[in-house]
Amino acid sequence: MVLTKNRVAQVLKNPYLIQSFSLQDWDLLIRQARQTALLVRIYRLLQEHDLCDTVPCRVMNHFVAADAYAKKLNASLDWDFRSIAKALAELSIPVVFLKGAAYRLASNRTALGRLFSDIDILVPFRELSAVENALKKHSWVVTHQNEYDQRYYREWMHELPPMIHLKRQTTLDVHHNILPKTCSKCPEPSRLFSNLVKVDQTSFWILSPEDRVLHSATHLFHESEFKYGLRDISDIDLLLSEFTDTDKFWTKLLRRADELNQQIPLFYALRYASKILDTPVPDHIWILLDKNIPWRIKSGMMDFLFIRALMPDHLSCDDRWTSLVRWLLFVRSHWLKMPLKLLLPHLIKKSYQRFKNRQAK
Repeated sequence: MVLTKNRVAQVLKNPYLIQSFSLQDWDLLIRQARQTALLVRIYRLLQEHDLCDTVPCRVMNHFVAADAYAKKLNASLDWDFRSIAKALAELSIPVVFLKGAAYRLASNRTALGRLFSDIDILVPFRELSAVENALKKHSWVVTHQNEYDQRYYREWMHELPPMIHLKRQTTLDVHHNILPKTCSKCPEPSRLFSNLVKVDQTSFWILSPEDRVLHSATHLFHESEFKYGLRDISDIDLLLSEFTDTDKFWTKLLRRADELNQQIPLFYALRYASKILDTPVPDHIWILLDKNIPWRIKSGMMDFLFIRALMPDHLSCDDRWTSLVRWLLFVRSHWLKMPLKLLLPHLIKKSYQRFKNRQAK
């Protein structure tokens, strides 16, 4: 069974397994966890269960170093929060933080040990130009300068081209929706802004708990690369474990999936969180989800693809199908995001650009 190779998932489900680990087991866990950006999360999990005393010293060094790096990133994130707030203060618009930054602002358990590669914000579409100009005045610059990439982002996508801070090299993604405009399942953005939560003692906003789960699911199951797929499944598992303690969360989650047209990503998120990390999902939720899926999911085929794709991106987890699976899901991602009349010219253009870049080296 493919899942038996996933040492990281095994420890996330049952951290007490490490008590019987050999050095070879530790070596494999560290390598897989590093590839999935889950090394610090595992360290925090071991701390929560008072298991650090059972970790060999040479292994603990890896955890401590990764934790120090995570703390540095979190301190940097605090600076970026202040920088973005200062840049956009005069616009008087809701600035909504997404994904990892939102987990941090909300103090969700998901934020513990989570590494941040970039910052994502959501702003109203009509304010995109004003937001971009304000950020430029505060040392944020747009990347992907060639004409085609600019058109690709501004006409078809759900975000501006990524922006980078000139001094700090932090990446900022400015979104106006959670899916590209060309995607058939793209939600109405006004519905996202109608369900926001204000972060106490700040000028920031975040998505509601149910929308945080849905956005994580939507992002993951429209993704073209799954290097950090296991981390995202772990995010969903932790969000659900935290939010399902509140009244009527499941009812709100299903209702919002219908309102935002994200029933299928939610189905996949719950299915693979359950399969990989034993996330508890009530039986009646499966029944309700099954009724709301607009077409019959080919579960066996999708299990074959996603179980492999959501493994750590490490040779120990690969089998003879892994490369094909990643390619098929790459194609699927583009197919979901763009109609064929746009997709084919886009793929041809990007292939030509890559060819030219290789020739120039």
